[in-house]
Amino acid sequence: MARSFESFQSPAKAEQADSAGSPPWGAGGSQLSALRSAAARIGTTLDEDTTCAELTQEVAGQVGAAVAVLRGRGEAGAEYDAVCGNPAVLPDARWADEVARKTGEHGAVRLTFGGCRPALCVPLAVNGHRYGVLVCAREGAPFSQEEEEVVALLAERAASNIRHAREHDAVSGTVGKLQRALLAEPGRPHPNLDVAIRYLPVGQRALVGGDWCETVRLHFGRTLLVVGDVMGHGLDAAVDMTAYRSALRYIASADLPPHRVLRQLDDIASAEPERRPATCLIARVDPVRGLVTLAAAGHLPPAVIDGDGKVSLLPVPVGPPLGTGLGGYEPATYRLDPSQALMLFTDGLVERRGEDIDQSLDRLARLSFSSATGVQDVLDTVLARLDARHAEDDVAVLAARLQHRSGPTSDTQWP
Repeated sequence: MARSFESFQSPAKAEQADSAGSPPWGAGGSQLSALRSAAARIGTTLDEDTTCAELTQEVAGQVGAAVAVLRGRGEAGAEYDAVCGNPAVLPDARWADEVARKTGEHGAVRLTFGGCRPALCVPLAVNGHRYGVLVCAREGAPFSQEEEEVVALLAERAASNIRHAREHDAVSGTVGKLQRALLAEPGRPHPNLDVAIRYLPVGQRALVGGDWCETVRLHFGRTLLVVGDVMGHGLDAAVDMTAYRSALRYIASADLPPHRVLRQLDDIASAEPERRPATCLIARVDPVRGLVTLAAAGHLPPAVIDGDGKVSLLPVPVGPPLGTGLGGYEPATYRLDPSQALMLFTDGLVERRGEDIDQSLDRLARLSFSSATGVQDVLDTVLARLDARHAEDDVAVLAARLQHRSGPTSDTQWP
C-alpha cells in the first residue's frame, strides 16, 4: 500500500486525491495485453543503463508523466538518470532521494510538491535487493491506485533485469580475470629473427580460446616457432591450451628436433583422458645456416612470402593430432633467406563454412605483398584481406623473417 505525504501529504488527503484523480488506468483484455507488451520491452539487453531507459520510456507512455531513475548517491548528491519527458516537471532530485531513503522498503509513495504537483516514487527492488528509485511527476491529477500498480509492476520487471545484468557483469569480470591469467605472452625470439604475432579469439566477450602461438630460444641462435589449435572454444579450450604450452616449454628446453617435440607432447596429452586433442605446427629456424625444419600434428602447412611478395605453401608431412597417442611425426627442412617471410597460422584464418580447405588455402596463396613488407605489415595485410576479424573460429597467426646481421650478438651462441 502506498504511503503518502503532503510535502508530505496526509493519508486522508491522499484518499481524497485518489477519488478526485484521473480515471482508472483501465481494465480488460486489451489493457492487459498492452501492459504485457510494455513489460516485454523492458530488459531487452543485459545493460543496466539500457534497461533504465526502457523502463522510463514505457512508464512515461503508460501514465503520461515525466519519469526518471535515481541510482546511488555520489559526492555531488543525487542525480536523475534515464530521464524521459520534461525534466522541469520532476521534483528536486536530492529531495526525492531523501524521501526514498526515509520510506525505506515501504513500497510506492505518492506525494505532492511545489504546492499541488503530484509525484510517485517507486523502489526498483526485487527479492530484497534495491537498485534505485523510479520517480514520476506530472501536472494535474494525482496518480491513481491503478496507475501506481502499473508503475510498480514495470519497476519490478526492470529491477529483476538489473539484478541479472549485475550478476552477469560480476561473472563476466571473473571470467575475464581468469582469461587474462591464461593469456600468457609468447617468449622472446633471438634478435636475429624478426617475429610478429596476432591472436583474434572468436566471439565478442572472449579474450582467449584454444589457439596459441609460442616462440622459444634455443642454442646457437636458433628459435622454435609454434602455433597450436585446441579443439573447441572458450575457457575450457583455453585451460587445455595452457597445458600444451607449458609442456612445450618444458620439452623444448631439451633442444629436440620438431618431430620429437611433437612426439613427447602427444605422449603427455594422451596420458590425460580429459585433455582435448590439438593440432600443432612447429618450425625450428636456424638463421646461421638459413634453414627451417618443420613438423606438423594434424595442422595446416605454413606459408612463405618471397622477395617478390608472392605466397607459396610449404609441404609438411602431417601426423595425427596431439592427444591421440598415435605418434608418427616426420620433419621437413627448407632453405630460408632474409628476403622471405615465414607465416604459421591456425585454420580460423583461412577456413570458411561450406568451403573445401583446398579452396581456402588457395585464397591465401593468391594474396600478394609488397617486396619490402615487414612482418607486422604482413599480418596486417593477411588479416584484412581474409577478413579475419569476422572469422568463425579463433585465429592465431605468426610471421617471421631473418634479420640481416653483421655479426653475433651477446646472447647468440655460434657453433
